[in-house]
Amino acid sequence: MSDSSSIDVFDFVVKEGNGIKALVVDNGFHTLPHQYIQPLEERFHTTTTLKTASHQSVPVIDVSDWDDPGVAESICEAAIKWGFFQIVNHGVPLDVLDQVMDSATRFFESPIEERKMYLRANSPSETVCFATSFNPLVEKVMEWKDYLTMLFVDDDQASAFWPPVCREEAREYMKRVEVVIKRLLQVLLKRINVKEEIGKETEYMLMGAMRINFNYYPPCPNPELVAAIGRHSDVSTITVLLQDNTGGLYVRGEGDSWIHVPPIDGALVINIGDVLQIMSNNLYKSVEHRAVADRNKSRISIPIFVNPGPDALIGPLPQVLENGEKPMYKPIVYSDYFKLFFSKPHDGKNAMEFVKI
Repeated sequence: MSDSSSIDVFDFVVKEGNGIKALVVDNGFHTLPHQYIQPLEERFHTTTTLKTASHQSVPVIDVSDWDDPGVAESICEAAIKWGFFQIVNHGVPLDVLDQVMDSATRFFESPIEERKMYLRANSPSETVCFATSFNPLVEKVMEWKDYLTMLFVDDDQASAFWPPVCREEAREYMKRVEVVIKRLLQVLLKRINVKEEIGKETEYMLMGAMRINFNYYPPCPNPELVAAIGRHSDVSTITVLLQDNTGGLYVRGEGDSWIHVPPIDGALVINIGDVLQIMSNNLYKSVEHRAVADRNKSRISIPIFVNPGPDALIGPLPQVLENGEKPMYKPIVYSDYFKLFFSKPHDGKNAMEFVKI
């Protein structure tokens, strides 16, 4: 494919649903399209106000003994101070991690005609979608990313509609990680005076809609000019991320510093989402993060977004306020908050301003 202006990049990538990989990898387009060039203030490598704190890193917590009070303390302190941490010895077998990563690679290496079978207009189910960027119809500048998103409804639905190249691996991974998710939430809830076990009602409120994404970031000729993912916090309760060994995830630290979250073999990256910040009345922090592209290598990351059920009412939990603490947020139906977040480009934590009192 020529690097000339003969191709309409937006039409090819977005309207025709080919995605950015089809442009730069499958068809060898070697010039950075102007649609991906970020304004100066959003360029990670060139902005003078952003100083990468490479000497810092988010906590790495060994969770091999969930009954150890020190493990619970470390998790809660990391959630309060950082909003991000990595866990190791979590019980998800390494071969399960490797297999789901391999299956994501297979999906993005499959012919574009097979990937396009899962475009929103073509997909056999509204719970499965192949897409590009974040929300290109409202973005002034697009993100350097394609992704496959799969909402888990039940095993039958996953077996029927998820792509054959990855469905078994993705489902097995989600099953294994669900155990870890419940343990993490139990620890985090106990710190905010929610003592009971997670029952059906609490489960719906915290994790009633679990979604797994396969994110693909192709090599970029000018990575300093683009955003693989722009600055944002997640609208989840928590997010569990598996990343490959390329690196490129950064978390906002103190002031204007950005802290790299290095790949660790076998580790899962955990971050607090907006929902848990709201429910904890600001004790736990959902933190801005971003991803950068690599000049020479592609990158794959696999987040599981642990979201409330769509009808769940989210707000500061009664147990958090029982000692007279004033609520910082007004209650909102989760589906309304979700729609608000996806109605605009990534813009830091601005969605939370909507629910502040």
